[in-house]
Amino acid sequence: MTPPPATPSVLAPRALAAPAAVSYPEPARTMSLAECKANMGGTAKLYLKSRFAVCTALQVTTVWARSSGQVGTSSYTVYIRGTVPKESDRTMFFDYDLTDFVSVGTTGATGMRIGLKGVVPQNWPAAARPVLSNTLPVTKTLPQMQASPHYTHTLRYAPGQGSGAGAADLIAAVYQPEIVTTMPPGWVGQSPVTGKPFMFAPRWDAASYLRNSTGAGNPANKGGAAFSMIATLEYSSQPGAPEKAVADHIKQAFTNPGATKPLNAQKNVPGDTVQEPLHRLFLDQRRRDRNRAVAVRECTRAWGANYTDGGKECDEFPFATTYEGSAASEFDVHVEKNNFSVQPVPGAQNGAAGNLLSGFYNANRIIDGVEDGFIVKIN
Repeated sequence: MTPPPATPSVLAPRALAAPAAVSYPEPARTMSLAECKANMGGTAKLYLKSRFAVCTALQVTTVWARSSGQVGTSSYTVYIRGTVPKESDRTMFFDYDLTDFVSVGTTGATGMRIGLKGVVPQNWPAAARPVLSNTLPVTKTLPQMQASPHYTHTLRYAPGQGSGAGAADLIAAVYQPEIVTTMPPGWVGQSPVTGKPFMFAPRWDAASYLRNSTGAGNPANKGGAAFSMIATLEYSSQPGAPEKAVADHIKQAFTNPGATKPLNAQKNVPGDTVQEPLHRLFLDQRRRDRNRAVAVRECTRAWGANYTDGGKECDEFPFATTYEGSAASEFDVHVEKNNFSVQPVPGAQNGAAGNLLSGFYNANRIIDGVEDGFIVKIN
């Protein structure tokens, strides 16, 4: 299942640290209703705070009419926040909040009934069985919803039902909130009406190379859950940032690729847009080694055998740990040759960038293969 694009959130500024101590920030696992509201204004269909904290919303408007015509309107908004609060738990939480009740003119809103559902219309593999809490579905009158406007629904899949290379035990699903509005008798218009906000795309895995792969003694909890959104790796090019040289290199590869080595007038390095994300390469050690070897070869061609003087190392982008790495054209005939960039950079900064990349992979549960994706942003 290809991860859908979403507007990446921005991580809090990272404190500068020595290369050996640098670590990637842990992604957010909570979201308040106020945060969801603040980011769901205008035409937004989805707010992605992290792969573990997402929200959507739907405003429901009802036109009230008699045989003589329209006499009033009423509306309310449902906000749904999806979170994975615990890294060591496969349970996803969906918090529903009904707010902003408005009634204008003559309406039957006090007799209107509102139903909330959370359904899983499809999952992959098809044989996987979801476990949903019985807190939904629920149906109440509008006044009852006003008095009790918050509901929490949970969803999880037990490990051992998935697929994927390297025992990833990968399960993908669609979680669809549904809001059903039913008019009381005596009013003209369609009833009931079902509204469907933007659907969530949850995913579960138990990959051996990611955190909690054993469940810490509880096999029923091994692996983890995330939302299948394209994640964003953030590097800093600010003075003093331990990965600055690598960030500067990537920035040049994005903004002026034709000036980078190896030369290629048609070079268009992927990784800066959700339309052309990068994909993690972990399981194929031979291909990772080949990516690295090609990068070193090009550094040597461009700067000579002494390019390592002063403790420098050959930095490559896209990363050697991605399918888009330096040797990509040797493994995929559809990839243009020399569509990558290399540059000697100080070894300490290259090491810091590598530590951040490794931490990003683990913290965001980035899976090997085209089923997952991420982009890079330079601040």
